[in-house]
Amino acid sequence: MTRIVSFDIEEWYIEKALHGGRKEKYKLFDTYLSQILDTLDEVNMKATFFCLGKIATDFPYVVKCIAERGHEIGCHSNEHLWINKMTPAQFQNDTHDAIAALEDVCGTKVRSYRAPAFSIGENNKWAFEILAENGIDRDASVFPAKRDFGGFASFPTASPIWVEYNGVRIKEFPICMVDILNHRIAYSGGGYFRFFPYLYITQQMDKSTYSMCYFHIGDLLYNKSRMMTKYEYENYFKEPGTFKNRLVRYVKSTLGTKGAFEKMCRLLNTYPMTSLKHANDMIDWQNMPIVQVEKLYV
Repeated sequence: MTRIVSFDIEEWYIEKALHGGRKEKYKLFDTYLSQILDTLDEVNMKATFFCLGKIATDFPYVVKCIAERGHEIGCHSNEHLWINKMTPAQFQNDTHDAIAALEDVCGTKVRSYRAPAFSIGENNKWAFEILAENGIDRDASVFPAKRDFGGFASFPTASPIWVEYNGVRIKEFPICMVDILNHRIAYSGGGYFRFFPYLYITQQMDKSTYSMCYFHIGDLLYNKSRMMTKYEYENYFKEPGTFKNRLVRYVKSTLGTKGAFEKMCRLLNTYPMTSLKHANDMIDWQNMPIVQVEKLYV
C-alpha cells in the first residue's frame, strides 16, 4: 500500500508577485502552515512539501520551518511558471536556480520535483532529461489526462513507474485518476479534493493500492477573494483575460473551500500516509515497469 501526502507551497510568492504583498495575507498563510505542520505532528506523519525556489529566497523562514519539522523539501519550480510555456534552456535555468535556492536554505539535497499545474506533457517530454541532469530522481508531475494548463493524456498509467527519455530514467509518481462518464478525472487533491464528497474520495482510495494526495494552502482556506482583474489574469495565466476565463477560474478557485481544511484533517486522521521520499524507499524499483515517453505521441 503506497499512500503519499504532499503540499505545493507557493502562496507567499504569488501574493508578492501579483497582489502587492499584503501583510494580512502573509499572516494568514503562516497560520495555516503552522496548523498543517501541527496536524501532521499529531498523526505522526511526514509529508513532501514542494516549494518554489522563490519561497526559499524571498521567504526562507517558510522552508526552514518545514524542514525543521522533519518533512521532505521538494522543488516546485522557481517562479511557478508553466513548463509547457518554456524552452528547454529556460527550464534548465529555472530548475537549477530553484534547487540551488532550496538546498541553500534546507541544507539537504533536493531529489523530488512537481511541475506547476502538472505542466509536463506530450509536447515537452524533454523536461524529464533536464530534471535528471539537475539531480532529480523522483517526479510527481504527470497528470495522466487532459486538463486546463497541463496534462499528459497519453501517459499509460496512474501508478508509480520508471520514465525513460533519451536514455535517462527517472521515477514517476503520477496523480491518481478515476473514470467518470468516459472522462479521466483526479480526485485526491487540489480543487478536485474540494469538489468531491469526502466519502467518494475515501471509497476511491480504498479501491487502490496507490494514492497521491496533494494540497495547496489556497485550497484549504475559505476563499472570499474577488475575481482577478483582466491584467492580473493575463499576467499570471498568460492567456486572454476574458470575463468567461476569469469567471471559470474564480469558480474553480473558490468552490468547496469552506470546510476544506477540516476535510483534509479528517483524511489525515483516517489514512496513514507518508512522504514521496519514504514511499520511494518502500518500492522495489528493480521490478517496476518502464515507459519510454519519447515513444508516446500526441
